[in-house]
This record gives sequence, C-alpha cells and structure tokens, in this order.
Amino acid sequence: MTKVSLDQIEQATREALIAHGAAAPAADAVADAVREAEGTGNKICGLYYLQSYCEQLLSGRVNGHAAPDVSTPRAGAVRVDAMLGFAQPAFAAGLDAAIAAARTNGTASLAICHAHTCTSLGYFTGQIARRGLIGIGFTNASAIVAPPGGRTRVLGTNPIAFSVPDGQGGVAMQFDQSTTTVALGKITMANAAGERIPEGWAVDENGQPTTDPAAALKGSLVSMGGYKGWGFGLMAELLAAGLTGGALSRDVKALKAADGPPHDLGQYYLLIDPSDADHFFTHLSEISDLVAQDKGARLPGQGKTLSDPVDVPDALWAQTQALATYAS
Repeated sequence: MTKVSLDQIEQATREALIAHGAAAPAADAVADAVREAEGTGNKICGLYYLQSYCEQLLSGRVNGHAAPDVSTPRAGAVRVDAMLGFAQPAFAAGLDAAIAAARTNGTASLAICHAHTCTSLGYFTGQIARRGLIGIGFTNASAIVAPPGGRTRVLGTNPIAFSVPDGQGGVAMQFDQSTTTVALGKITMANAAGERIPEGWAVDENGQPTTDPAAALKGSLVSMGGYKGWGFGLMAELLAAGLTGGALSRDVKALKAADGPPHDLGQYYLLIDPSDADHFFTHLSEISDLVAQDKGARLPGQGKTLSDPVDVPDALWAQTQALATYAS
C-alpha cells in the first residue's frame, strides 16, 4: 500500500481526465467526487473507476466537453440535460436552482438526464443536506438483477441514498446503498482478486446460489431482503429512468466497458425543506440519543469524516500516475 493525500488523489484524477480529453470543469467535478470516495473509504467509487473514465473519454462513450442544459419546466421541478457527459458537473449546474425551488415550495425535484454513471449517490445527497435540506436520490445501472425466483436480468443494482441535515451545515445521517445485497463492484473486485464471495450475494446463470464471483457475473445479484429489495429496485428504476428519459437498465452496457454506447442514465433527486416542521430537528436529536444508548450504535453516516492520507494499493496508484501523464 502507498500512503497518498487526498490533494494528490484529486490532482492526479484531474490531470488524468484532462489528459484523456475532459474539459477542466468536468475534470474538476469528477476529481472532487473521487477525492471524497477515497476519503470515506468508498473504494469502488474512487480511483477504481478512473481507468474506465479515461478509456471512455477516448472512445467517446462519455462526452468530456458536454455543457449541461438546465431548465425549470415547473416551479418545483429542475431538469438538467447532461448531454451524455459526466453526472457530477450536471448536478452542480442544477443544484442552486433546485435548492431555491425547494426553499420556495417546500419540496423540489432535480432530474439529471442523459448522464454518465454517477457512482456514489451519497456524494450528491450529502451536498443537498449540507445546504440544509433533506436529500433523497435514485439511479439505475446496467442490468445484473433478476426477479426473485427468475433468471432474466431486469434491473441494475439501482442504489438509493438518503441524507439528513444537522441544522448546522453538516450531515446528521446518511445512507447510500444498492437495492441488492451487495454492490456489483464488490463482486468484480473479488473476481479480480481471485477471492470467493459470501453465499447469499448472488446466483449463477441457473439461478443457484454461488460463492464464485465469475459465476455470479454470469448470473444475477440477489435483491436485499428478497421481494422487498426487488420492490425498491423497481422504484429506483421507474424514478431514475422514467422521470428523466434515461435508459432502462436492460439497455445499458457494462458501466466500465471501454467501448459502446453512452450510459445515458438518469439520476432523480427529491429535496425537502424541513425548516417549516417545528419538531424535525428535535425529533432527529431524540432519535439520535435513543440509538446512542447502546454502546457502539449510531445513526448511519453519523460523524463520518474524511481520512487523509489514505492507503491506495501500489498497483492502483502507479496506474493513476500513468493515466495522469498520458500523452495522446
């Protein structure tokens, strides 16, 4: 392992993206997301994705010079056409308008349309919470989940994120999770490392439980809680694709594949202003205190801080530095 500062990670990511064809504003936005992912230990959304970003910039699978187009079709609805570019700059382009709409109307939606994968949804809902609003996010991904009892891949891991403000510019609670038992990245990382996976994560192409990650990648991931998780996955699919005009999971090629059509994914966010609810922060504090009565228990994401520096596998950091010095 190599000890690397978050500043170094952000700078190397930015340089790599620009070297492979991204405009500086897009590179800045994505590099900040990679920085946060590494700092919070969310490795599958950090440098792990950088090589695929760079390859897809070269192949044209992501538009590194897209100029997001922001519109407000209704008073409480903000839409951003990402123009098949990165999700991070598209979200940044629409956030202020969505925040203003939520503060005026009490609630608002922010639809990111025709975008690249956003990787960590919590990166976005956390920004909403730090602006004083409750943030809920949904997205979909390439199909890897069959219905309970079935074998046909219909949904992606389709994560949901939920972030709650603490009333002081921070985040009191946050969860960001796939609607499957485990994120797809955990399977691909186990496969690359030659490791087995726990039973209950996936089934093979015959619908049988498997601990072989290669067999899992040919089969299907398991929805968390069976039918319950399947329902949440369907909800995320309909909100993220149906309300943005994005692609269904069925039509999205593997997210990290270098070549192929653009992801064309949607991300859908709900913003809720709790300021008119007199008891919201009181109840939040009471719930937090109740949870804390048990030693070691806490609200999800409570007290989370960025680690700096962080450990990066030697090979991954060498790859990152090579990408940053790429010359076309």
